[in-house]
Amino acid sequence: MGAYVAMAGIALFTIAVFLDWLSVDVPAAGVDDRSITGYEADSLIPFVAYLGLGLAAALLYAMTRAHRRQHRGLTLTSMAAGIAATLLALSYLIDAPGVSETGGDLSPQLGVYLALLGGLLWAAGSGLFAKETEGDDADRVDAHHGGTARA
Repeated sequence: MGAYVAMAGIALFTIAVFLDWLSVDVPAAGVDDRSITGYEADSLIPFVAYLGLGLAAALLYAMTRAHRRQHRGLTLTSMAAGIAATLLALSYLIDAPGVSETGGDLSPQLGVYLALLGGLLWAAGSGLFAKETEGDDADRVDAHHGGTARA
């Protein structure tokens, strides 16, 4: 279930890239309320979405091939990327980068909120997926534990 929550978060974040992230009002330059999509705001925003799509494809592949349907390293990597996506959206919500360059007022729009929700779902879903039993069998003998079965 965690993988599907993560994939839903990745999908939301990716959709948010193409929505308005910022409303720009620069009265001195004669620019009134121009909206900027996440794609236009910063090249890092679509990169994070594309990274998420790649991770979603890798998670789906691991679910079909890996023992017990997951690969812990991949899930933890996806969780780290989800946390980064959340922080990226949060940074645009708190204080959008580039405010000093425009000299105007930047206001967050729907895309930022959707990206924040997507990042949270992405990170939480990956975390839930990482909590699931990976590939260790309880009856497997492990030489590092004195030849006893791992619990």
